[in-house]
Amino acid sequence: MDAYWRAANYLSVGQIYLRDNPLLHQPLAPAHIKHLLLGHWGTTPGQNFIYVHLNRLIRQYDLDMIYVAGPGHGGPALVANTYLEGTYSEIYPNISRDEAGLQRLFKQFSFPGGIPSHVSPECPGSIHEGGELGYSLSHSFGAAFDNPGLTVACVIGDGEAETGALATSWHSNKFLNPVTDGTVLPILHLNGYKIANPTVLARMTRVELEQLMMGYGWQPYFVEGDEPEVMHRAMAATLDTIIENIRIIRETAAEAGRTSPAGPVERPRWPMLILRTPKGWTGIKTLDGLPIEGSFRSHQVPITDPATNPEHLRLLEEWMKSYRPWELFDERGTLRPELAGLAPKGARRMGANPQANGGLLLKDLKMPDFRQYAVIMEGHGSVKASDTTVLGTFLADVIQYNAEERNFRIFGPDETLSNKLDAIFKTTNRQWEETILPADQYLAADGRVMEVLSEHQCEGWLEGYLLTGRHGLFNSYEAFIHIVDSMFNQHAKWLKVTRDINWRRRIASLNYLLASHVWRQDHNGFTHQDPGFIDHVVNKKAEVVRVYLPPDANCLLSTMDHCLRSRHYVNVIVSGKHPAPQWLTMEEAVLHCSKGVGIWGWASNDQETEPDVVMAAAGDVPTLEILGAISILRQKLPELRIRMVNIVDLMKLQPQTEHPHGLSDPDFDLLFTRNKPVIFAYHGYPWLIHRLTYRRTNHDNIHVRGYKEEGTITTPFDMTVLNDMDRFHLVMDVVDRLPQLGQTHGLSETGDAGHAHPPPELYPGRGDRSAGSPQLEMDHIK
Repeated sequence: MDAYWRAANYLSVGQIYLRDNPLLHQPLAPAHIKHLLLGHWGTTPGQNFIYVHLNRLIRQYDLDMIYVAGPGHGGPALVANTYLEGTYSEIYPNISRDEAGLQRLFKQFSFPGGIPSHVSPECPGSIHEGGELGYSLSHSFGAAFDNPGLTVACVIGDGEAETGALATSWHSNKFLNPVTDGTVLPILHLNGYKIANPTVLARMTRVELEQLMMGYGWQPYFVEGDEPEVMHRAMAATLDTIIENIRIIRETAAEAGRTSPAGPVERPRWPMLILRTPKGWTGIKTLDGLPIEGSFRSHQVPITDPATNPEHLRLLEEWMKSYRPWELFDERGTLRPELAGLAPKGARRMGANPQANGGLLLKDLKMPDFRQYAVIMEGHGSVKASDTTVLGTFLADVIQYNAEERNFRIFGPDETLSNKLDAIFKTTNRQWEETILPADQYLAADGRVMEVLSEHQCEGWLEGYLLTGRHGLFNSYEAFIHIVDSMFNQHAKWLKVTRDINWRRRIASLNYLLASHVWRQDHNGFTHQDPGFIDHVVNKKAEVVRVYLPPDANCLLSTMDHCLRSRHYVNVIVSGKHPAPQWLTMEEAVLHCSKGVGIWGWASNDQETEPDVVMAAAGDVPTLEILGAISILRQKLPELRIRMVNIVDLMKLQPQTEHPHGLSDPDFDLLFTRNKPVIFAYHGYPWLIHRLTYRRTNHDNIHVRGYKEEGTITTPFDMTVLNDMDRFHLVMDVVDRLPQLGQTHGLSETGDAGHAHPPPELYPGRGDRSAGSPQLEMDHIK
């Protein structure tokens, strides 16, 4: 095992430094060194040590195990180990298991046209790149949910352990069912330093650190030292003890479940390992009189100038020869058979485990017919319903339909009930492994809903669940989804890269349902009012992101059905939860959502002619206010030709050259005209619409009303007034942009169109700024 570890360390150093002479058959020369040295050595030897010992566990106990590298900047370790076990060459045949393959393996690392320096999607066995720290443990638990045969070894760097997301994720053990879920083995790797500072946990005393982990509910085991032979023996013995404890925990829980299926099962104290080794272990001890091994100076590239400094070149050669590569590889450059035999075989190799390529395991959800949950109406706007309440009945049946397969979960930060998805709890419970009191509601040891008041954990759990081949939905308040902005970034980047890796199979989409949105947070106030997540999402690659703004419940049902069936996207759905007018029959909703954008003929009167004005809406409240404005205009200006356009799929606004869902310019012009005023009521910040449409022919005539950072605790209608998106401001916008109307219609009290105020009789409930649904004369409009 020590020789195998030396081989992994040798390959890791070679990746950072060499572009030629991979086995040092020639004296090391400047020509053999890469021009630009990139990579992170400090964490790498410790991760190689862990990987070698996990290989032994897999072989001895026939474990189904994957490796999650929290310190993902230790990419050389994972590349080296997947190469040694053979997986890398199977996926990339040009990186062959000989001297020529070693040369290509070394040269490609952090090299133009090669591979990144982290545990990137290009690396076999990876579900977690680790470029941004904090999410390794939540990803690992997500992978373990509903995977009872899987063990996830999660290596956590002591720098990563300082992040808030990681600190919270220790509590994930309160949600892991020891019978129906898999096992997560956290390995806290203390090497003492971050980039230039000591780490907090490494400076704590052993007693404090043990108490901290005990307080989190874990049983910590320690392996500490720097002498390889002693450390190998201690690591092997400790891991054997941990595996035995895990076996006892799972067997005890299974027996308790058999004898008392309905009774509570005591939450186990799962084992975890704390491994303390020097940073840059086995590397050079000092350089120019300064300590390297065991210090922050070994974090990245310990020797930065070997190509131009002969003494430093000599030190690098001594360092690499200290691993005795001639004992590890034969004359062809192939790992010697007695060492190659130490790796697991086939799919038991961590680089070849299908769990780390979740699309291989992905099965379609069994879906009920969403049309069966339709809101029935006699006329457009004739009934009210809560969109998410209707959706909840559909999601409850999605859970029921897939109960046997156990491949669908709903995640959220304690907002599933608040978002009016109550019907879900007629089918399932929240999974909870802590104490359950008589006054608690919807808690059980096994459930399909995962709730913890940490958006980071919800996001991390869901991502891990998706990356290992399952399906899910994240429901949240719209304003607070911003907490996971950066996590969304990383997942979207993963999806973008893996689309172009042919051996990576596509996974289920990451679906967000954002309710309790900006226009209906009047009771919570300004802090809860922020629709900006959409702006953040559309920055990502067009082939990955989708944004949907269904105007009513039937459109929400159609949209959700589509998103749950989709693959390899991030789908953002924004929907209201309060009772609101319902506009489209199910048949109309399906047609409208399939197109993504369309003219609502029943609310328009420009049939067979050019409109005077286009009234457009994206979002449920904007749709309500646009229709209210149309109702006023139809009453007061019956000769005005109005076209009403509703947008469900926001990306339809972009040109098709920029987004695959985008409308062609001719199609956009057919809807929005080439030269007529467009009054656009939008759910979010107005400038996003301008950004999406700036290349359109009629862009100069598009006038957008939306949220402009005005909010407080007030009535729902006053929210629209504060942001100039109410029906009356929209009417005034029409008048402002159609000067031919003049002052002949009595719409202005002041005579100044730019500062007009609606007369009191047009402003229902003006004293409290509240208004109902627009009083459309439906038969007349039809």
